[in-house]
Amino acid sequence: MSTASPSHLLLGRRFMVIYRRLLRRYGPQHWWPGDGAFETILGAILTQNTSWKNVEGALASLKAAGALRPDRLRALPQEGLARLIRSSGFFNVKARRLKAFAQYLGDRHGDDLDAFLRQDPAALRNELLGVHGIGPETADDILLYAAGAPFFVIDAYTKRILRRLGVAPAGDDYGTFQALFHDNLKQDVALFNEYHALLDRHAKEACRKQPLCQRCCLLDLCPTGKSGTGASGGG
Repeated sequence: MSTASPSHLLLGRRFMVIYRRLLRRYGPQHWWPGDGAFETILGAILTQNTSWKNVEGALASLKAAGALRPDRLRALPQEGLARLIRSSGFFNVKARRLKAFAQYLGDRHGDDLDAFLRQDPAALRNELLGVHGIGPETADDILLYAAGAPFFVIDAYTKRILRRLGVAPAGDDYGTFQALFHDNLKQDVALFNEYHALLDRHAKEACRKQPLCQRCCLLDLCPTGKSGTGASGGG
């Protein structure tokens, strides 16, 4: 039976302190909004390079058009689909990506989304990464929020916060950042779901590009914040 190294134990405890602080400050975030796995997958693609508020309008338009089914989405002309999702930005690119996923699901899995999502998570991730327009972040969004598999989602907000807290790895590699969470936290879907959502909330509320350190509940843990504000207390 393997045991965690002291450094992993310390980092794991620190990550849980961060999580509990964020949860106490912001409360549960109730991610992912959606009325089913297919809508969640479409949302994961549509939210690329935009805010969820913009995605909500696009999903509402798709729902009104009866296009929240893979067969119906495939049947839409690409130009018509692009119009429906215009609010999400990059709508022509995203229309191609949505249709690519729907086509893949039909061709490879006969539109059996449940069976597609129930397969071995590592195999599912490899499949997702082979679909046009789906990279690691979008694949892990789908794995975590649609398939219920414990893959921590790494985005620009998470990288920013970890760098300021002084716990980020060198470089910008997605997998190296993800390994920090996978190696130091319990592989728990609910924890990963809430933690990712809380990090995004914190990046919008306090740890912005121009940080608002005085309102940060992690200030006493953050060397960047303390050096910038001269403060030492946490929120």
